[in-house]
Amino acid sequence: MTKTFYPPHRVLMGPGPSDVSPRVLEALGRPTIGHLDPAFIGLMDDIKRLLQYAFQTENELTLPVSAPGSAGMEAVFVNLVQAGDKVIVCQNGAFGGRMKENVERCGGTAVMVSSEWGAAVDPGKVEEALLANPDAVAVAFVHAETSTGVRSDAKSLAALAHQHDCLAIVDAVTSLGGIELKVDEWEIDAIYSGTQKCLSCVPGISPVSFSPRAVERIKSRRERVQSWFLDMNLIMDYWGSGQKRSYHHTAPVNAMYALHEALSILEEEGLEQSWARHAQHHHTLVEGLEAMGLQMAVAKESRLPQLNAVKVPEGVDETAIRNALLSDWNLEIGAGLGPLAGQIWRIGLMGHSADATHVRLLMAALQDVLP
Repeated sequence: MTKTFYPPHRVLMGPGPSDVSPRVLEALGRPTIGHLDPAFIGLMDDIKRLLQYAFQTENELTLPVSAPGSAGMEAVFVNLVQAGDKVIVCQNGAFGGRMKENVERCGGTAVMVSSEWGAAVDPGKVEEALLANPDAVAVAFVHAETSTGVRSDAKSLAALAHQHDCLAIVDAVTSLGGIELKVDEWEIDAIYSGTQKCLSCVPGISPVSFSPRAVERIKSRRERVQSWFLDMNLIMDYWGSGQKRSYHHTAPVNAMYALHEALSILEEEGLEQSWARHAQHHHTLVEGLEAMGLQMAVAKESRLPQLNAVKVPEGVDETAIRNALLSDWNLEIGAGLGPLAGQIWRIGLMGHSADATHVRLLMAALQDVLP
């Protein structure tokens, strides 16, 4: 006999999703209306406005893709990269590797600029790659690398791209709402994020934004975008402005209620206040961890406040510790990926999870389960 599923109550302090605000969960349960209902179209306009605020942009083509952050990434690459294009791809963790996959699946060539996992992207190496590849059309990099807890200098990397007449493509899945991010001021051409990190919304939506220069490239493509669903030439008419919209797909209406509520919470707090809150609780967490004898895995100047990479002490079974936190404390943290597997824990302080209560709970739980 089929039974209703009731999930356990967890405290989410891993690499995502983060704890969802009760306000967002309440919004999710409101009555479903049609995706072309005038009331919903009005909501779409306000979601666009709030996303423009979160991204700090006036880009007209700013919208939530009806799929998770990986689809936002794919939307950017399939629209901007064509067969034969050369893209400088920076990799200092797992998600730079996914950028490479996208470039190659679009028929392009990925020129890799590799940095050590746990270190920021080196602008000097990027400039060398640009000088060696004057025919490159874009530079792609991860602003906040979720797999390592590292922040790279998005402003400098975007400026480098433009000095060499390239588009700047940015992965902001973990950075949006958590650290400083200014799309227009830094002249970022295409950017994508996710709702389940510092926005503390439910997973499954990917905010994206394209600059006028990127839109011009999309409109002047030699060939059709290989993905029908993610073709911005079609989506532009659905996420336009006002009442006249061309049907493209059935938007996840209730998930959009949730996104609107999450973005409203961010606007109420203020972007700079949100950035400061994440930094404040990060510093408290680091002080507590170091007082316990634990060490951070990332240099101070490159650390992400919302994703903290902590070295696993020698002789400690990192999997056993995570399992104990989950079973005894209902608290989730993340493991290392790739070459950092078994070497680090990834502790998230994202959005609704970035507060003193979460920090205190984690410290008490670690003191209980660590040998």
